[in-house]
Amino acid sequence: MKELIRPETRIFTKIEEAAAWRNQLRAEGRKLSVTNGCFDILHRGHAEYLLAARQLGDSLLVLMNSDASVRALKGPSRPVNCEYDRAYLLCSLFFVDAVLVFDSSRCDKELAALAPDAYAKGGDYTMETLDPSERQALLDAGTQVSFIPFVPDHSTSLIIQKAGKIG
Repeated sequence: MKELIRPETRIFTKIEEAAAWRNQLRAEGRKLSVTNGCFDILHRGHAEYLLAARQLGDSLLVLMNSDASVRALKGPSRPVNCEYDRAYLLCSLFFVDAVLVFDSSRCDKELAALAPDAYAKGGDYTMETLDPSERQALLDAGTQVSFIPFVPDHSTSLIIQKAGKIG
C-alpha cells in the first residue's frame, strides 16, 4: 500500500519554503499552477474550481489568505474556519499539492517570488479587473492566466445565509 502524505506536511507559512518547493518542481521540469483565495467554508464550487486550476499544470499551489487578511477583506465575523483548518482541508484534496498561507490582502509578492507557469482566477474576473500589482507580477513572470467559471448556486456566502436561517 502506498504511504499517504499527511496534509500538514504540505502547508507553507513562509514564502521561502514555497519558493524552495517551486524551485524543486522547476528542476524536475514540472509546471506549477497557482490560485488564491480565502476558502473559508470548503464546498463543491471550490472543489471544481481547484480541480480545473490543477489541470493547468503538473502541481497546484493554493495561496490562501490568513485569518487576519480574511477579516480585513470580509469583515470581523470571518473567517468561519481558522487558517490551519482551511489549509489542512485544502491539502486533503488529492489535486492540491500545497498551500501557502499569506497575510496581506494581495498576493503580488508571492506571485512574483513563485513565477508560476499558470494562474487561475474565478470567472468573475478579467485581466482588466485583476488587482494591478498581481496582474503585473503575472505579466512579468510570463504566466498563463485562466479564468474559471463558477459553479452556479455554490458559494460561502450562500452557505452562511442558509445556516443563518436554520439557527
